[in-house]
Amino acid sequence: MTEKVIYLEGIDPLEFWGVNNSNFNILKSHFPNLKLIARGHELKVLGEKSGIKEFEDKLNILIDFLQHFNSLTINEFESILLDQDVSLEKSKENGDIILFGTNGKPVKARTANQQLLVKAFNEYDLLFAIGPAGSGKTYTAIALAVKALKNREVKKIILTRPAVEAGERLGFLPGDFKEKLDPYLQPLYDALHDMIPQKKLSEFIEDGTVQIAPLAYMRGRTLSNAVVILDEAQNTTLKQMKMFLTRMGINTKFIVTGDITQIDLPEPDKSGLLKSVKLLQNVGNIAFINFDERDIVRHQLVKIIVKAFEKDEEIKNVEKKMKKNK
Repeated sequence: MTEKVIYLEGIDPLEFWGVNNSNFNILKSHFPNLKLIARGHELKVLGEKSGIKEFEDKLNILIDFLQHFNSLTINEFESILLDQDVSLEKSKENGDIILFGTNGKPVKARTANQQLLVKAFNEYDLLFAIGPAGSGKTYTAIALAVKALKNREVKKIILTRPAVEAGERLGFLPGDFKEKLDPYLQPLYDALHDMIPQKKLSEFIEDGTVQIAPLAYMRGRTLSNAVVILDEAQNTTLKQMKMFLTRMGINTKFIVTGDITQIDLPEPDKSGLLKSVKLLQNVGNIAFINFDERDIVRHQLVKIIVKAFEKDEEIKNVEKKMKKNK
């Protein structure tokens, strides 16, 4: 006999097990060969290995459903145990909600261009989301990736960024290579923490279901059955962008996000994002969503700051043209 302890993270056990343990009793009757003991967030399962594996797979589907839709009725609980798909009807009820975060808060497309990104994700394999800081490009993209993973449409989420800021100075930073690069990848971790419970996310990272790595780690790979997001793409060279885009494998969606006003390359005009947009503008099965200050969902001052910098950039461009014409 095998014993396994499962921790129910990111959900309310009282809600999950139902009024008077109604859902828990249904679960026990569905797996009569297993002994189940529930104490708070811990669930102890005793039985044969094969039975525990089947039980765990079904339990994960139930938990994913609750986390995705933020509710789980007794009828839905029973239907899932009987392998009946109830997610389509539930999705219609939730409208424009992409998923529910770890705290039960709905993650939804809040602006017109965020909604365009959601729509394009269902229709295209390669998407470019370009716009200012705070417009929700990356956050919405990661929400779509997590939703696809939870719905078992893909097997992996791969998030990557060019570590331009680090450059040749990595050796001066403390820690091993991963510790040196993690600060540049932190915004991606932050978004994932909002959408996947900590323990589950740690498991996903450990088994490779969720991969977060600098862009250089993509070289030589074929990325299949995944949602792959390249963030801060304005800091890639054209060579890096070509390398990334040619990693696309079977059943894979690529989302490229970037802000062309924040290019940190020594020669901004050589940004791979700028050049690839020009090269691929008229290629089929590629969507381009251009975000602007109307999509900014951070502090209201961010919109004013973005406009001020844009105005300054316009003035500089006019001055450059005037100098050239002299």
